[in-house]
Amino acid sequence: MRRLVSSGSPLEPQLGFSRAVRVGEHVTVAATAAIWPDGEVRADVADQARRCLAIIDTALREAGASLTDVVRTRVFLVDAADGDRVGEVHGEVFGSIRPASGFIVVSGFLDPRWKVEIEADAIIDDHPDVSASCE
Repeated sequence: MRRLVSSGSPLEPQLGFSRAVRVGEHVTVAATAAIWPDGEVRADVADQARRCLAIIDTALREAGASLTDVVRTRVFLVDAADGDRVGEVHGEVFGSIRPASGFIVVSGFLDPRWKVEIEADAIIDDHPDVSASCE
């Protein structure tokens, strides 16, 4: 069964995508930009990363998942110099979850105000592994 999750972005119907899709225990969240409900895009890249992750968190919850279910993120940056600041925010959110992740530099996004977009994949596991860490 396929469940579509919308964030209400006007781009979703225009471009033909969903913020997230859940199929079984898998949830995939689309590339997410830092747009506030009033359409504002803050210039600070750390603020943008926090907003991206807040939108992702909301989409995951609507799909029946949470940030702790995330197994992979992809962080797209226009400027590699922003990697440290975005990485700090990513670490604040995912530090103990530690999903597989990649930081990728791209040439740009649809809106030139966007400095970062983030994707996430989650697997809902009702019986999490309680084995010891490999650290």
